[in-house]
Amino acid sequence: MHTINTTRQAGFTLIELLVAITILSILLAVGIPTMGKWMSSSRAQTVAEFYAEGFKLARAEAIKRNVVSRFSLIENTTSGQYDWQVDICVPTPSAPCNADGGNWSTTAAAGAGTGVGDFQSVVRSSSTLPKSNLVATTVLEAGADQVYFTPIGWVDATITPTLKQMTFAPAAGRDGDFPTSAVKLTLAGAVFKCDPTITSLSDSRACQ
Repeated sequence: MHTINTTRQAGFTLIELLVAITILSILLAVGIPTMGKWMSSSRAQTVAEFYAEGFKLARAEAIKRNVVSRFSLIENTTSGQYDWQVDICVPTPSAPCNADGGNWSTTAAAGAGTGVGDFQSVVRSSSTLPKSNLVATTVLEAGADQVYFTPIGWVDATITPTLKQMTFAPAAGRDGDFPTSAVKLTLAGAVFKCDPTITSLSDSRACQ
């Protein structure tokens, strides 16, 4: 007497394969745009962090060394964004540290008699940031591309125009890729992120 083998042959039928392909196509159609927006949002976040780091470093150097410091934006033609540079200066009665002069540090090794010790100006390139065709960086205050910090870490409001806020929004044609955000600098030198689209001053997320 022979035993009948009822075990089904392993594998997919054509219908099962078509169903699997259809489901996969739907998942990809839904997931890829969402993933793209998530990646754009994450990259935009790195831009805000990049400039916030520069503000914080400039303030920290002023306080730590009891000197005047300066944060400057430098246009980067490759990325379309801005590089930043932090310099320090030791004021003297004959050479105050301001936009017109002073013994400012440079990117070269500091020389004797400069008053800034061995400090070399810190430069960070924006070449690795998302290009301006993704994130449009807006510098508020007409012509403001620098901010000066006093030895106690406050913003020197006597030097104008002063960079107070940087806004990061999707570039033209990429609306909705990520929400508009900003990095705000207070008079006391504190740096925080905010939402420039919120106008209510009672909302803690607003750029007050």
